[in-house]
Amino acid sequence: MAERFTATLRTEGEAPVIDLEGEIDGSAEAALLEAWDQLATGGARVVLDFGRTAYINSTGLAIIVQVLARARADRREVHAVGLSDHYREIFEITRLADFVTIHPDRAAAPV
Repeated sequence: MAERFTATLRTEGEAPVIDLEGEIDGSAEAALLEAWDQLATGGARVVLDFGRTAYINSTGLAIIVQVLARARADRREVHAVGLSDHYREIFEITRLADFVTIHPDRAAAPV
């Protein structure tokens, strides 16, 4: 895992993918929001790949909420892959799963 958080936008198939690597905490905000801002307008969906994410704290969850708010304003579907069972459960408990479609792996996501 990376010590420093990175969010890298790439295009793969139908939907852009934002690869998340490292710890999602307060220091991740600028990188994640910058990656979101790089998305071309008009796309219907985006995939957030959490496969290389080591840790998400409460501030990190708040940043994800910001991303989901931007997605809603952009009328863009958000799909998540690579969430551990622990974080999948947290997404369900906090109801983030109501706003993001969680897939068991990348093959099941719309890319």
